[in-house]
Amino acid sequence: MKAYQYNLLALAIATQLAIPASAQDTPAPSDSPALEEVMVTAQKRPQSLRDVPISVNALSSKKIEEAGITSVERVADYIPSFNMTQTGIGTNIAIRGISSGVNPGFEQSAAQFVDGIHFGRSQLSRAPFLDLERVEILRGPQSILFGKNSTAGAISITTAKPGTEHEAKLSYLYEPEHGEQDLRLILSGPISDTVGGRLAILDSQIDGFMENTTLGRDESGDDNRVIRATLVWQPSDLWDITLKLEDGSFDSEGRNIEVLRPVEIPSPTTGVATPYANALQFFTQGAYLLDTTHDWKRQSNGDFSYNDTENVTLTVERELGEHTLTAVTGYNAYTYDELCDCDFTGASGFNILSNEDYRQVSQEIRITSPEDGTFSYIGGLFFQSSSMDFNDAVRVPTDSFIATAFTPILGAGAANLLRGASSNRSFEQDTDLAAIFAQLTWNFTDTSRAIFGARHTTETKEASRTQYHVSNTGTILPQGSATDPYNIIWSQFKIDPHSVKGDRDESGFTPSITFQQDFWGSDMFYLSYTTGFKSGGFDVRANAAPNELDGVYPAIEGTWEFEEEKVQNFEAGTKLVLADGAAELNIAAFRSEFEDMQTSQFDGSLSFNVTNAGEAVVQGVEIDGRWAIIDNLMLRGGMAYIDFEYTDFPNSQCYFGQPDNVLPTGDGVCDATGQRREFTPELQGNVGVDYTINFSNGLKLVNTLDLIYSDEYLTTPSLDPRFSQDAYTKVNARIALSGNDDTWELAVIGKNLGDESIVSYANGLPVASTVTRGTGSGYYAFYERPRSVAVQGTIRF
Repeated sequence: MKAYQYNLLALAIATQLAIPASAQDTPAPSDSPALEEVMVTAQKRPQSLRDVPISVNALSSKKIEEAGITSVERVADYIPSFNMTQTGIGTNIAIRGISSGVNPGFEQSAAQFVDGIHFGRSQLSRAPFLDLERVEILRGPQSILFGKNSTAGAISITTAKPGTEHEAKLSYLYEPEHGEQDLRLILSGPISDTVGGRLAILDSQIDGFMENTTLGRDESGDDNRVIRATLVWQPSDLWDITLKLEDGSFDSEGRNIEVLRPVEIPSPTTGVATPYANALQFFTQGAYLLDTTHDWKRQSNGDFSYNDTENVTLTVERELGEHTLTAVTGYNAYTYDELCDCDFTGASGFNILSNEDYRQVSQEIRITSPEDGTFSYIGGLFFQSSSMDFNDAVRVPTDSFIATAFTPILGAGAANLLRGASSNRSFEQDTDLAAIFAQLTWNFTDTSRAIFGARHTTETKEASRTQYHVSNTGTILPQGSATDPYNIIWSQFKIDPHSVKGDRDESGFTPSITFQQDFWGSDMFYLSYTTGFKSGGFDVRANAAPNELDGVYPAIEGTWEFEEEKVQNFEAGTKLVLADGAAELNIAAFRSEFEDMQTSQFDGSLSFNVTNAGEAVVQGVEIDGRWAIIDNLMLRGGMAYIDFEYTDFPNSQCYFGQPDNVLPTGDGVCDATGQRREFTPELQGNVGVDYTINFSNGLKLVNTLDLIYSDEYLTTPSLDPRFSQDAYTKVNARIALSGNDDTWELAVIGKNLGDESIVSYANGLPVASTVTRGTGSGYYAFYERPRSVAVQGTIRF
């Protein structure tokens, strides 16, 4: 189906969503079905979603389970203007087009919280979902009530807690095409009169869909295991104590990457281009062809990512008269080991081996007043300490084609020194954060209120980074001088040995104000002004330091320290109940103005350098709604229109062959002012239909259809116009038969039934332009999973 047909389909769907808006002219019958109320904790107290003056979407445990949403990445299908992408060396989470970029030194623009605990690094967003109560996506700066400032929004995940009745559930999913198996067990219920417990276990595997022709296997082969135990103790009506213990792992063998779309640019001196595929064939005496279109095949010598997580959360609530005192204590940690075959071919080029050890302890104490007075408030203190130890090594195998390619430049002796050598990096950082926050609501009439909030945060960071070379005999080399052989060799890849240290001590004050007006008894309108900031820090992955700090080669300019990112957000929204309670419609219009936006810029060789981009403006409209047409038929959907523009970004990275960066005079820096950011489609939307058929014998058939639409978008951080993702509509569906009061269920789940080819991330090939003397390159691209159909069985007992 062509793109314009998809657009017409999306327009027709959006028109259907707008139908409830006219329902006030023709009141629905008194026996119209009522919508189930959605409860959220976006403001740190249980509230109806209709009463919260924030652009927020919530996915219930039922929707998460029925849609087969197994991670944060798949939440994006159902929340317009929310995206998650994996890259060659990191993970990006974006809300309204704003993300942090791939650098372990970044705080998260879209911060993730699980049971109130800040999950401070993007790697944790890859962890699988298990036994959740709900997922809330809060859009816009969240700088008052959550434990860590965020400039784009927040992902708030709430795990399921023990109930008052015994519960047991066993589910198993099998998908034969990609070898997926998913087994989940949940046991829950009272242990005594005052203690309840819940145990959740996950064991899942998948072989993958991308054929690695080098190793003869499918990729990525994922293996996930999680075990979580939750205890709730209520010694009296005044106390509520919850302890959660969790241990997990999520491992991958291989990646969903293809190398494709060769790019050739004639040499300015010879007029001849050397295609990257030809260079590989020449240096390796093998056939390594870049495809023009994808076919779910790749060449690679092997990648892996092994991740282990653990977290402990203790939540204590004590009633103090009409107030509630809450203390949330958290320990969160992970380790990972990753190997990236980062030339992304089956040729022996180079790889990057990295590992990270992250530990975090946090404490929040807050007091909450009753909500029904003229004045109500929430206030508290927050503390967090964390440590990170990161190491990586760029390694050149003994049979590397890169060493062969550099023989004419370096000479045979120097090129042989490169074989088996590596350039290593170590980074350490300690961070301490303290904050005081308060939010006051003034109900100056029965239907009007003003909400004032503020947070003062102080944060200190101490960090060090060392870049050093290791010889082909395994000897760690000193920094040395510009004439040392290994320094000369690695300087060709813009790597400069150095050792730097730094410390930061910064603070920020983030006020907000919201006006909220209720009308017609069930509807609400709000206006808000919010501010936010994301703290600065230190670049983990740069291969060179700024020349004023250290380094051997003045011509290789690296990065070290970057400044905080700031935002002002203006928003107006309304939440409407229509059709006599059978429908609801939420609309939000916003404008976010960013200063010193933090970005990660590929240097064209092997490094990502952090820089502050300058200024950007993001504005748009978000709409979502539900309509219970009849008791057993529900229509739901949402859309987001996003307008993103860099208003001042003179130091963006250049894409390969960009006209104002042509060798030999190009310096790799291009002006992106006026450009749109990658992964920001102008229009995103989804629509879903749930239709239930109840049979007289007690059986029930639930049919669900979801259409997910995205406009075209750029896929590369360099904003390369030659590689964009076309507009698409993805189709997901589920048919489930259940009986005996839902004690059993058998379901068929189809995802991406139209078999759309969707690129979630792409970038230029590392070292390709270097090997071809700047005349040939290509792209590596991450693809989403193609069509899959799975069978799932569930037993409740």
